[in-house]
Amino acid sequence: MNEPTACPRTASYEADPAQVGRVLLLYSGGLDTSVMLRWIQERYGAEIVTLTVNLGQPDEDWDVVVGKAKDLGAVDSIVVDAREEFAEEYVLPALKANALYGGGYPLFTALGRPLIAKLAVEHARRTGCDTIAHGCTGKGNDQVRLEATIATLAPELKVIAPVREWRMGREEEIEYARTHGIPVKGGSEQTPYSIDDNLWGRSSEGRAIEDLEQPVPEDVLQLVTPPEKAPDEPAFIRIGFEEGRPVSLDGERLGLVELIERVAELGARHGVGIVDHIEDRVVGLKVRDIYEVPAATILIEAHRDLEKLVSTVHQNEFKHILDRKWAYLCYSGLWLEPLREDIDAYIEHANRFVTGEVTVRLHKGGAWVVSRRSPYAVYDRSLAGFGESGGEFSQHAAPGFIELFTLQSRMAYRIRSRESGQPEQS
Repeated sequence: MNEPTACPRTASYEADPAQVGRVLLLYSGGLDTSVMLRWIQERYGAEIVTLTVNLGQPDEDWDVVVGKAKDLGAVDSIVVDAREEFAEEYVLPALKANALYGGGYPLFTALGRPLIAKLAVEHARRTGCDTIAHGCTGKGNDQVRLEATIATLAPELKVIAPVREWRMGREEEIEYARTHGIPVKGGSEQTPYSIDDNLWGRSSEGRAIEDLEQPVPEDVLQLVTPPEKAPDEPAFIRIGFEEGRPVSLDGERLGLVELIERVAELGARHGVGIVDHIEDRVVGLKVRDIYEVPAATILIEAHRDLEKLVSTVHQNEFKHILDRKWAYLCYSGLWLEPLREDIDAYIEHANRFVTGEVTVRLHKGGAWVVSRRSPYAVYDRSLAGFGESGGEFSQHAAPGFIELFTLQSRMAYRIRSRESGQPEQS
């Protein structure tokens, strides 16, 4: 057993090797976390409890994950199905906030991390762990999201981040796995991309994606059909909302998880939701990520359109400012920041009348709203039309409105033109 050596700690929540007894490891069953499981036992002489959180990752065999963890020495291995909580408490608020970081990323990984951290704290306390370990690197956002949440919720718990500490590359990890009898999923061949996925989407980054001058490599897309290979005939889907919550698809009422899954399947089939994104990470790096987010693309577009229909111009102008701030706080790992909860209160209130149906056309990678209706629409066809109108709108009043509305702008133009010596325009 290797004796842990003293490492300089820069944060109060980092674990002191001499005081680590039992560790809750956030475990996926992949190479990194499997190596970690054995490495932590050797380095710290600690007992390991693994926690795996199901957020809707496709094609996972949770029994295999649990069996592998126990084979590698875990004293307990826990799997939590958190799909419903993830959808209700994280994805739905993001949808109501039309949350897109940097104008394109719908935050699916960022939304999952505070929930994973919360569950880690709960199960660490329940199983008598003094430390939580995760597999994030020192260059990513997820370390910020997990550690900020853990440190906020449980100051008594400490954190280990082996990838930041051991400085092993993939080849060294594979060699460590071979030496210690750790099965390597997919063999020893280097995987082309770093992948993360859940109910709300999928991300790919690294290797060929890092070449900004090249288009998305063909082998990246594993969820969404390439648009050129999508069906030639468009599909039309009708999404029903109640107070900002999607509740039905083509007239059939569905639970939130099932609705998201169905919309994702339809969008993926028609090539919808591919986002090639240049992103500013919390730690200062600028990176390129490829996202496959069909459900998020369709539902945010539909929600935003309906919200615009039922809200006044002043509400619409103001809310998008809060939406951007909400997305930034979530992306940056500040889920428990009081401002996020304050903004949530406004967003919930603003969504009281976001009720109705929106029809979206899916075709060759595009998702367009083609019709919408709501009992709360701030819209009157008789007023909006170009025919003669009366009642609350008088066309004869327009000249007076124009004169008063533009008064300061016209005055400023005349005064500044005179000061600059430019002739006033007639």
